[in-house]
Amino acid sequence: MSVSSRHEAHLLVVDDDPRIRQLLTTYFLDEGYAVTGAANGAEMRDHLRQRNFDIILLDLVLPGGQDGLDLAREIRAQSDVPIMMLTGRDDVVDRIVGLEVGADDYIAKPFHLREVHARLKSILRRRKPAAHQPEPQTEETIGFEDWKLNLVRRRLLDPEGNEVELSTGEFDMLVAFLRHAGRVLTREVLMDMTRGRNLEAFDRTIDAQIVRLRRKIETDPKRPQFIKAVRGVGYVFTGRLD
Repeated sequence: MSVSSRHEAHLLVVDDDPRIRQLLTTYFLDEGYAVTGAANGAEMRDHLRQRNFDIILLDLVLPGGQDGLDLAREIRAQSDVPIMMLTGRDDVVDRIVGLEVGADDYIAKPFHLREVHARLKSILRRRKPAAHQPEPQTEETIGFEDWKLNLVRRRLLDPEGNEVELSTGEFDMLVAFLRHAGRVLTREVLMDMTRGRNLEAFDRTIDAQIVRLRRKIETDPKRPQFIKAVRGVGYVFTGRLD
């Protein structure tokens, strides 16, 4: 089911419970979003083949042999579309794994719709901070080792000028390192800089985010030249700023 409305953002709600799908669809339609619903992974794939979405609200427990974690891995392998996981399982391990596979947020059921909306808006703002603002005359860019990170357009260009796609978390992590190049950042500091206190974060989540970022910017992720670990403390960006 797909319903359009006046809002630019289009949500994909993936949940096998028709009551939850209807609840979220009705609420976000009233808030001005376009909403599409899917009951399982097969329907989700069909919708993703037909159109692009601004964010996916994904249930953890789904029928058909694949759970939400499997689907999140599948999505993240092909796209950096934001993922918000909604689940009745409030297990810490599930929450950590969900964030590690690339989810941008994780909310346990029963949830308050206003909280879901607040977190969703926060993700979309970080994703497209200038989407509804006039084009600025100048754009802030940080360069390092011939790479270019445009902070307004949220675009990363490699030394050859090719765009490298970053998830919301990867972009925020890279900005934190570049703004504090040469300074050792603890995991707690990185949590504050990249996710804030409105999202529960874990040491393993930060480590997994850095692993994914290294794969995109390091020549050899196993022997990183830009983001180096400081044993027992945290991480430091050692690349040269342009």
